Amino acid sequence: MVARWIEQQWQGSSAWQMLLIPLAGVFGMITALRRQLYQWGWMRAQRLPVPVIVVGNISVGGTGKTPLVIWLAQQLQLHGYRPGIISRGYGGSAAQIPRSVHPDSSPLEVGDEPVLLARDSGCPVWVGRDRAAAGRALLAAHAAVNVLISDDGLQHYRLARDMELAVMDGARGFGNRRLLPAGPLREPLARLSCVDALVVNQIDTARPADVPADLPVFFMALQATRCVNLADPSRTTDVTAFIGQRVHAVAGIGYPQRFFEQLAALGIPAETHVFPDHHAYAAHELAWPDTILMTAKDAVKCSAFATPNMWVLPVQAVLQPNLIELVLAKLGNRHG
Repeated sequence: MVARWIEQQWQGSSAWQMLLIPLAGVFGMITALRRQLYQWGWMRAQRLPVPVIVVGNISVGGTGKTPLVIWLAQQLQLHGYRPGIISRGYGGSAAQIPRSVHPDSSPLEVGDEPVLLARDSGCPVWVGRDRAAAGRALLAAHAAVNVLISDDGLQHYRLARDMELAVMDGARGFGNRRLLPAGPLREPLARLSCVDALVVNQIDTARPADVPADLPVFFMALQATRCVNLADPSRTTDVTAFIGQRVHAVAGIGYPQRFFEQLAALGIPAETHVFPDHHAYAAHELAWPDTILMTAKDAVKCSAFATPNMWVLPVQAVLQPNLIELVLAKLGNRHG
């Protein structure tokens, strides 16, 4: 709850943030110096033998990276590529050394998002704190892979990359536009002048202010599909089947309000329950007798104790086709 309160405060300015501005200045200098050391070659970025696309953000909190990574992997497959995915494995206990992730891997060991990626992307997925090492391990195990997607890692300069896609939540934007800890930014807005495109997770919004005029901007919608029963995935139903029922909505994601607002827009005024991002659920925390709706990211951590009243609302990223055209052009240039 403290983290949620801080995130809400980052949307504006307050007295306590003024006190943190000097710390934000120190954070900014360290971040800039680290980036410059790699750019100057004093710290060596590791280049892998295949193109690398990094999908990340410059702010903390959930922005929609995981659905975008799945969309990108599927689009590359449709265009004849054989992608692999690497991730830090945040929230997992075994991400010190690279390891493979499978649809039935334990989220407690490899992280919740990598399990979701392995289940929905149809691609090999490896995790490791050192993404360059994870990429080498993946390529050694899957010789056919000819492009890598890094889930997050915009600030992981140890891994050389051929393309960067920054993701932004359209509802929250960049908050008060200050660096941590006075604001939500991991890097200053000027960092966007170096990325290849900005993806805004919201379609009914204008082009964000304060982004470079020549930066390509694409808009993404997260489209809800039919609900899937967590205890018996063969059971599906339209989400409208829950209208009029007592529903508990569970979300342990970076920005849970997006899920709750999505349910409300579908006509389901649920009783909401917010858990920390990457929360490791226990059965007693979800022991309500009524219908329980959750995100796909939460579901991978609850399947071991699923009950028939637990339902998942999967989402799929929907984007303009010219984004994949930009990606394909960039990959073509790498091999040109």
